[in-house]
Amino acid sequence: MAETVELLVCVTCRYRDERDPDPEAPRPGLMLADALEGRVPEGVVLTRTECLSNCTRGCTVALRAPGAWTYVYGNFAPDQAEILLDGAARYAAAPQGLIPWRERPEHLRKNCIARIPPLEA
Repeated sequence: MAETVELLVCVTCRYRDERDPDPEAPRPGLMLADALEGRVPEGVVLTRTECLSNCTRGCTVALRAPGAWTYVYGNFAPDQAEILLDGAARYAAAPQGLIPWRERPEHLRKNCIARIPPLEA
């Protein structure tokens, strides 16, 4: 089990097919962060962050913890907060953040952008 898990959500993310977005329109990444606010599992901290440089793959998030693998996921929509909450809880409970493949929510299996080894590795 990881110490404290950080769930980073890019609040500047847009949908990948937005070519000329209305500057007043709410950003989907910000909407996703809002949907997660106050609902993250125990031991998980929500961090709103600027661009995670994954602009072509929609709303992007990352899960990281000391001594654990970091995962970056894309293609989230604001209405997929429940999937992300489930994934964050599983990540927090998994040794080194390594959720067994078949136990990962399907969205996490299909939309992993990167897996980064622990800094301590």
